Amino acid sequence: MAAEPAHLRPPPLDVARVRADFPILATQVHGHPLVYLDSAASSQRPWPVIRAVEAYETHSHANVHRGVHALSQAATAAFEGARERVRRFVNAQSVREIIFTRGTTEAINLVAQSYARPRLRAGDEILISALEHHADIVPWQLVCEATGAVLKVAPINRRGELEFEAFERLLSPRTRLVGMAHVSNALGTVLPVKRIVEAAHAAGAVVLIDGAQAVPHLNVDLRALGADFYAFSAHKLYGPTGIGVLYGREALLEAMPPWQGGGDMIRTVSFEKSTWNELPYKFEAGTPNISGAVGLAAALDYIEGLGLPAIAAHEDALLKRATAELQALPDIELVGTAAHKASVLSFTMKGVHPHDLGTILDAEGVAIRTGHHCAMPVMTFFGIPATARASFACYNDEADIAALVKALRRAREVFG
Repeated sequence: MAAEPAHLRPPPLDVARVRADFPILATQVHGHPLVYLDSAASSQRPWPVIRAVEAYETHSHANVHRGVHALSQAATAAFEGARERVRRFVNAQSVREIIFTRGTTEAINLVAQSYARPRLRAGDEILISALEHHADIVPWQLVCEATGAVLKVAPINRRGELEFEAFERLLSPRTRLVGMAHVSNALGTVLPVKRIVEAAHAAGAVVLIDGAQAVPHLNVDLRALGADFYAFSAHKLYGPTGIGVLYGREALLEAMPPWQGGGDMIRTVSFEKSTWNELPYKFEAGTPNISGAVGLAAALDYIEGLGLPAIAAHEDALLKRATAELQALPDIELVGTAAHKASVLSFTMKGVHPHDLGTILDAEGVAIRTGHHCAMPVMTFFGIPATARASFACYNDEADIAALVKALRRAREVFG
């Protein structure tokens, strides 16, 4: 394959400048400089996000939508401005399609309880993949238990890739909803979501994509993708915890009943009957996470300032280098070797439980994730209880990979 012309390649990321934006990277852990390789669990926050939240809390905090005083109006403007910022970032048609939630998990549960549960009947089918996070398994199991619907699972291969032809064969006239990850949190596999959406729509199914691991690393254009629902979390993309987004096609959201009741999601209330507010507020009962939305908007500004193409190219180079370095180590086995991956490297060390491995790495200042990563069926498929997982972000560099390799060699010495 010919090399990409230089004028089409994104400018390289200035990683030293980026690292200076993240104050936590100056932390010492057990006498070592922090090497943070757990961004797939929760990424760190840069100064612009920290300062945006501080400025809101210091100068603008009040409840939104309900006040005529200046602070309430300022808070409302910041909150609704964040919604518009999200809309632009994912190229949704309207802010009416952007629902603020506590995160990806709540967003998926909202769809499960408000869209799927009222519509599905005994014998209807929900189709997911064997790569899914528990948040894209358990809500559908609850719906199936309540409705008599059947949960179907499309298989993966030993590289950790979706068996697409098997997925297509599992689609049927009874398939009502397809729920798939955009990027696997356990393995880093990038799923062919555009093809998944097209095949599911051809079968008459609605599609929800779990984008928690995709939005920080890939350009997501929801109008081009065509998914009916798309969910993601701020804390995976350099924003605060406790805030996330559900995108839904406006026509579907309009037809869905509220999931939770309370303030702000109503138009009128009497003891006899209540009526609902317009979109998106129908699905946002109670006081929202206003500072979280402000932080999310600042995080999106930060990401676009760096440039997603530059971030993606940098992270891809790190992933390739780390893959090669770990493959060269004795007793290391990579788990998940898909041709198309994003920012996640899962592995095991022969004779060492991943939790023990993580403890030794922590003593060397290297933070990785160990366990089943809320993806127990993935671990069962590979016949292992857990993996160690290193995940990369815009602030990681080659020195982090060197520290990871050094710590793994140290672990091998400790365990013999």
